[in-house]
Amino acid sequence: MKTTLKIEELAQFILGVFLFSQLDYAWWWFPALLLTPDIGMIGYLINTKIGAFTYNVFHHKALAIAIGLLGYYLNNPLLILIGVILFSHASFDRFFGYGLKYSDSFKNTHLGSIGK
Repeated sequence: MKTTLKIEELAQFILGVFLFSQLDYAWWWFPALLLTPDIGMIGYLINTKIGAFTYNVFHHKALAIAIGLLGYYLNNPLLILIGVILFSHASFDRFFGYGLKYSDSFKNTHLGSIGK
């Protein structure tokens, strides 16, 4: 199952790369912005509950899709870009085993414990 999930996340990451390629931005923007959703980890400076919340907001694929679709509906390339980057980043993270966080610990994710 672990391999199947990784293949699925890799396919979604590739979809994100494809979607980005359809936008009118220089290619260097994709790697430059790919790690920006990790700003959501800043909540961990306060406590694990807030950290998990802020991390999960920046790593939730449904929110990423909603932002991208809103951008498409409003014909707003910046919102589309934000949605694509959030989606791609979440897929990239999950490929490496970093899932959505539970509030008790950064290492406790919906994919299991990080590092095991």
